[in-house]
Amino acid sequence: MMEGGFILAIDQSTSGTKALVLDSRAAIVARADKAHEQKISPEGWISHDPVEIYHATLAAVREAAAKAGIDKSAILGAGISNQRETALVWDKSSGLPVGDSVVWQCARGASVCENLSEYADEVRSATGLRLSPYFSAAKIAWILEHIKGGATGNLCAGTIDAWLVYRLSGNCKTDYSNASRTQLFNISRLEWDRNICGLFGIDLSILPEVCDSNGDFGSTDFEGFLPRPVPIRAVMGDSHGALFAQGCLQRGTGKATYGTGSSVMLNIGEAPVFCKNVVTSLAWGISGKVNYVLEGNINYTGAVIKWLVDDVKLIRSSGEAGILAARANPADRSYLVPAFSGLGAPYWASGARAVLYGMTRTTGKAEIVRAAEESIAYQIADVIRAIAEESGIALKELCVDGGPTRDTYLMQFQSDILNIPLSVPAYEELSALGAGYMAGIALGFYTSAVLREAARTRFEPSMKEAERKKRIAGWKEAVRLATGG
Repeated sequence: MMEGGFILAIDQSTSGTKALVLDSRAAIVARADKAHEQKISPEGWISHDPVEIYHATLAAVREAAAKAGIDKSAILGAGISNQRETALVWDKSSGLPVGDSVVWQCARGASVCENLSEYADEVRSATGLRLSPYFSAAKIAWILEHIKGGATGNLCAGTIDAWLVYRLSGNCKTDYSNASRTQLFNISRLEWDRNICGLFGIDLSILPEVCDSNGDFGSTDFEGFLPRPVPIRAVMGDSHGALFAQGCLQRGTGKATYGTGSSVMLNIGEAPVFCKNVVTSLAWGISGKVNYVLEGNINYTGAVIKWLVDDVKLIRSSGEAGILAARANPADRSYLVPAFSGLGAPYWASGARAVLYGMTRTTGKAEIVRAAEESIAYQIADVIRAIAEESGIALKELCVDGGPTRDTYLMQFQSDILNIPLSVPAYEELSALGAGYMAGIALGFYTSAVLREAARTRFEPSMKEAERKKRIAGWKEAVRLATGG
C-alpha cells in the first residue's frame, strides 16, 4: 500500500449525495452530504432533477475536501456508486437532460411493460430480470415517448452513474453492474441486447459504453476544484459497491443494504443462475472477469421510517423508531405492508396497496411504529428465503449495511426472523466505500486487504421457533390482503 495521498469516494443515492475522503489506510477522513429534492407528482410519479444532483455532487466533494483539511493536489482518484435503475436522457450537444430523471421507485412505465407482456420470457432469459417498470428500460422508453418539444441533437440514455461520468469527464460510459440493471443488457453475452432494445424502442446508439467496474472512466477536476484532473477508476451501483466493501467476493456470500429501499444480494460466482422470483444481475466486472448475483429488491424499507416521520408524524426522527418499537405491547400482532408503490421481490405486485392489518382497540402509536419497523425485516426475510429456495444456497450469515443498521431493535428482529446471525461492519457508508476501495485498488494505492474489515457487531437469533412461525404466518396473511391474493 502506497503512503500518502487520498481517494474520493462518491455515493449518489436516492435521497442525496455523499462524498468521502479516504486516506492511505482506507479510513474515512471526512464526509459531506448534500440532499436533493424528491419530486412527487399528483399521479405518484417520482422524479429527480439531474442537474441538481450533479451540482450536489460537486458541492459534496468540495465540502468533504475542506473538512479533511488536505492539500487538494494529494487527491489521486475517485470512485462513484449510485442509485440504480433511475434513468434519464440527455442531449450530448448541450449537456443538458431532456427532463427529470425517473426514479427507480416510480412505476410510470407500467403501461410500457404491459404492452410487452408477451415478450416477458424473452426479456428475462436475456437480461436476467423480470419484465417490470422497476428497471430502467421502461423508464427510458417512457422518457423518449414524452420528450417535450422533440429534443434534437445526439441523445444519450442511461443511469445516474453514466450521467455523472458524462458531466465530470465528457465520456458516455457505464459499468457492468449498472448496465445489468437496465433490462437492456444481455448478461450472458455481456453486451446491449439489440432485440430487447428494439422491443422498448431504444436505439443502441444512445446507450453508453459498458466497461469493467474498475475500468477507466476518464478524468475530472470537478469543474476546476482540483489543480489537475484525476482518474475516475471505479463505478458501481450502490448495492454492488456495498457487496464489494463487505468482502462478499466468493460464491455463497451475501448482504442486505438498508436504505430508502433495500437490496438483498447473493454472490453466485462466475456463471449466471436464473430464478423465478428473484433476479440475476452482474455483481461487477473486474479486469475482464465478471461475477453474478441473485438479488431481490424492496421498494420501501428506510422510506417506511421516513413516512412515519414526515407524513404521519408518529415520531420526530428515525432514531426514535427502534426505541418506541421496543416499548410496544408484546401481545399486539399488527402488521404493516408498505406497498405504497407496489411490492417488489419476491411478489412483483406493482398493483399491491399498503395495508395495516391486525389492529385492535389497544393498538397505539408504539404498536404501529413497531409494525413499520418489522415490515423491513419481513420483506428482507422474504427475499432471502426465495433466494435459498430457488438457488439451493442458504446463507449462513447475513452481512448488513446502511443507516438503519444503527437500530438495534430492527437488527435483532431481523436476526430472529431469519434465524441466522447478522454481521454489521464498523462503517455505515458501504456503497461509497466499495467504490472508493475499488478505485484505490485499481490505482495501486490499496491492496485487497482493505476488504478485510475486522471491527463488526454481531446479532444472534434468540426467538423461539414456534413464535417465529406464528409471526411469519401473520405477515403472509397481511401480504395476501395487500396483493389481493
